[in-house]
Amino acid sequence: MKPPQHAIAKADEALLAELGYKQEFKRAFTPLEVFGIAFSIIGLLPSIASVLFYAVPNGGPASMVWGWAVASLFILCVGMSMAELGSAAPTSGGLYFWTHSLSSPRCRNLLAWIVGYSNTIGTIASVASIDWGCAVQVMAAVSIGSSQTFTATSAQTFGVYVAIVLSHAVICCLGTAVLARLQTVYVVLNVCLCLAVIIGLPAATSKANMNSASYALGNFTNLNGWPDGYAFILSFLAPSWTIGIFSQGVARVISTDVMFKGSFDSSVHISEESSNAATAVPWAIVSAIGIAGILGWAINVSLAFCMGSDMNSLLTSPVGQPMAQIFFNSFGQNGTLALWSFVVLVQYMMGSSMVLASSRQTFAFARDGALPFSSYLYRMNSFTKTPVNTVWFVAAISIILGMLSFAGPQAINAIFSLSVTALYIAYAIPIVARFVFKNNFKPGPFNLGIFSLPVAIVSVSYMIIMNIVFFFPTMPQTDVANMNYTVVVLGGILFLSILWYYCPVYGGVHWFTGPVSNLGKVSEESASSIRESVEKNVDIKEVPVGV
Repeated sequence: MKPPQHAIAKADEALLAELGYKQEFKRAFTPLEVFGIAFSIIGLLPSIASVLFYAVPNGGPASMVWGWAVASLFILCVGMSMAELGSAAPTSGGLYFWTHSLSSPRCRNLLAWIVGYSNTIGTIASVASIDWGCAVQVMAAVSIGSSQTFTATSAQTFGVYVAIVLSHAVICCLGTAVLARLQTVYVVLNVCLCLAVIIGLPAATSKANMNSASYALGNFTNLNGWPDGYAFILSFLAPSWTIGIFSQGVARVISTDVMFKGSFDSSVHISEESSNAATAVPWAIVSAIGIAGILGWAINVSLAFCMGSDMNSLLTSPVGQPMAQIFFNSFGQNGTLALWSFVVLVQYMMGSSMVLASSRQTFAFARDGALPFSSYLYRMNSFTKTPVNTVWFVAAISIILGMLSFAGPQAINAIFSLSVTALYIAYAIPIVARFVFKNNFKPGPFNLGIFSLPVAIVSVSYMIIMNIVFFFPTMPQTDVANMNYTVVVLGGILFLSILWYYCPVYGGVHWFTGPVSNLGKVSEESASSIRESVEKNVDIKEVPVGV
């Protein structure tokens, strides 16, 4: 190992020791690969494919193009606020660790508990949403290949879903170095697929389906019945699910089954496997959002020009995917199948990366003793040096969540939407805690300076507004069967987690004290001593490590 790399590794280990943890993972993720895990979970094209049926009826082309642009700016603010926290304290526990260290002693344990459970549940729900989306897209490919005569049943889709989840668990049990190298492959395939659609779709679309610039960029058609202003806000759901946290609004298995995913906080959860984490993690978050925002906007512009003017036919297509129907109209059956196979492949990669991130969050929360069976979950496999137990735990819970598909589309919709609403709660609380409570926050290498507070205000305001939007049904005319039950499920889970916290004798209030140091004999003073010795040998300007 070259001396500079050795120095960076020692600096990373010293910073982690200052945060109270020993180095257990192998730091095999380069900055590009840290960016890769966030960007691959965003999975632009398959994510946009999955949520397109929200933008199309809520404003049509204009909402697709400009709704994406506006929402991307707000999401970038959220990312920058999180990047500052990730730079200051890069640890796999991330959000609940920040919450505990920045909150008042009177409420820090409870807030860390709520954030930890919201984050853990949200990331596992994200795994379920992405992999269910992949299963739905596989079935969409079968439908295209059968000339749209095949319609998958819930049991068939669930069987494919289980196979996908189990295969991801096997992949994520591999060594850290293998998982890190895969991220580069994921990035290349994602970018190539995006460029293929941005360039290839307009070239293949006939003049009959090609829209004028005035239509593609200015036509606003509201099909769902909400007031136009609110309909435009609803178009924010697509970028919020895709980049923001997050997407996988997936497909329409019957009517509008919607799944979601978590994304850029995944870089935080592999902090302890990242080289030069205090710099790599924040820049991975910001760059993943920025690049996804630009490429996603270009994809939406391409779709808006090539989708034709009959939006109802896209929404009622037997394929069940508006984007797949757009591809079918432009590329024909064989061309669509070829392109769609790569969409499914990228979606599959998204799921693999999400299982990786979720298992690290679960491992970190179990390390601090907050989860049931923590002593079993907090184990590192001696052969792979990865938390195999938490990988299979995440897979098992994801399969259980997938079983709710048999209860109907609204049941599984409410569960999967947790990966948006629960994660927004987990994101907002530490950002608020930094400025509301008296604390000794020390910025890392990534620092917004005087803009930190204004950006944080924008970030939290956006997340509050969008969480309210996520609780509403997609159409104003609804009934019991089609109601959005997200608020019930989220409220129920938060209620149960708080109930367990205050449970007499056994509740977390009696034993949970937040992050627990596992340094053993290594004291805080000795960790600082290591830190000082490292800084003498590393040019901090060249290799920033944060405090």
